[in-house]
Amino acid sequence: MTTLGENLELVRKRIAAACAAAGRDPRQVTLLAVSKTVDAQTLAQAVAAGQSAFGENYIQEALNKMALLKQLPIQWHCIGPIQSNKTRPVAEHFAWVHSVDRLKIAQRLSEQRPAQLEPLQVCIQVNVDAGASKGGVLPDEALALAREVARLPRLKLRGLMTIPEPAPDFDSACAVHRQTLALFNALRRDGLDLDTLSMGMSGDLEAAIHCGSTLVRVGSAIFGARQ
Repeated sequence: MTTLGENLELVRKRIAAACAAAGRDPRQVTLLAVSKTVDAQTLAQAVAAGQSAFGENYIQEALNKMALLKQLPIQWHCIGPIQSNKTRPVAEHFAWVHSVDRLKIAQRLSEQRPAQLEPLQVCIQVNVDAGASKGGVLPDEALALAREVARLPRLKLRGLMTIPEPAPDFDSACAVHRQTLALFNALRRDGLDLDTLSMGMSGDLEAAIHCGSTLVRVGSAIFGARQ
């Protein structure tokens, strides 16, 4: 049975190998450890093994961990859906939000971001393959939303995030990820200053990196299967 540190090293090697195959610099890809349902003690072990960025889906669970781990150098990313009544704690406590898919949510995050903090770094979640149960704006609505979000104070629009349906193989995963890359490039051509593609997870990070991902969200390959 591998240790948490060994799992992290294996994932880092997968990222490095995927970057080498794609002719990319591994420093262009950030590893976000998806830590929903993982306890604070385990997160502290991951920090000791060199991991600093953690993605949380459940806001109250994340706030509890933040209180326990406030002495550690952790960058917290909100990667789950956000209800209107939960925007304030997100605006006050997270560094990043990957799951903006409605202007109303972005406006509330903007209004509630404390002035003394750095702007909240945000990605627009795109439902790239129109999955019925997935959050996210549809691709043909992404540009209009991105333009509006980019104008809001106290937010910094960084890019796009996707959670496509699992693909059966590398080529199928690439086909979907290329759609996101094409949309990302179209938004940049429109004048939006974007630098982040949050796509790829434990099962498809190689395909995502091949298609330009700058941030992969990895949970089970680091922490094991969810309880």
